[in-house]
Amino acid sequence: MTAATLPATHTLLPKHVGLGQVLIQSATLSWRGIVKLRRRPAGLADVIIGPAIFLVLFGYVFGGAISGNTGEYLQYVFPGILGMMTLFATMGVGVSLSTDLSDGIFDRFRGLPIARISPLIGAIGSDIVRQLVSLTALIGFGLLLGVRFETSVWSVLAGCALALAFALAVSWALILLALAIKDPMAVQGLGAVIILPLAFASNIFVPVETMPGWMQTFASWNPIGHLVDAVRGLMMGGPVGEPLMFTLMWMAAFVAVFAPLSLIAYNRRA
Repeated sequence: MTAATLPATHTLLPKHVGLGQVLIQSATLSWRGIVKLRRRPAGLADVIIGPAIFLVLFGYVFGGAISGNTGEYLQYVFPGILGMMTLFATMGVGVSLSTDLSDGIFDRFRGLPIARISPLIGAIGSDIVRQLVSLTALIGFGLLLGVRFETSVWSVLAGCALALAFALAVSWALILLALAIKDPMAVQGLGAVIILPLAFASNIFVPVETMPGWMQTFASWNPIGHLVDAVRGLMMGGPVGEPLMFTLMWMAAFVAVFAPLSLIAYNRRA
């Protein structure tokens, strides 16, 4: 009898992958997504132009009617638009992942000796560049239009970091959506349908107190509203502790619910 040998090209998948290896693999796959953006910078157009459009439209078209003073309204609406734009940028995660799934690249990932969750974390990690570009563009346009922060630089940076972390947590929901829907355009369209009502039924554009009673109840528990309250307090002054606590709770809930579901959906596709 002779022992059967595996071909040299066959790679055995490890039974267990350590946390350090998962982080390295995820970082490598994140870099892959960043390289794609470097080669196709036009993919950043929406996160650069979008902030300017929203600030101009809501600041100068609706600001006078809502607040009576466009300058004061820009101060109010800017933190809300910052939080909203980071959420819209997360749709890039779902669209990119859905495109990769359609192209078959994930079939290759399944044959590599890497953790199953690494490609999913990598998809989210590569979106950090889009988020940072969106935040930078929004702050730049805001300063040009007359927005002035009323807290310290470190507090403003903390607000940006909180919005970025919240968006990355929400990205797990977009990952699950991309795994459930095969069409990238459908992922983008459905993502917008979900995010838009959450954005407008919140305190981004108007105080919650101006809404009907039933909508006030929804808006008061809207996760985007808690994020905006925290960011508004960090950038423009005001209470931070309570909205920050609720925002962190929502972030943990998004990861705890959608990350395992995404991994299950990914394994089923395998």
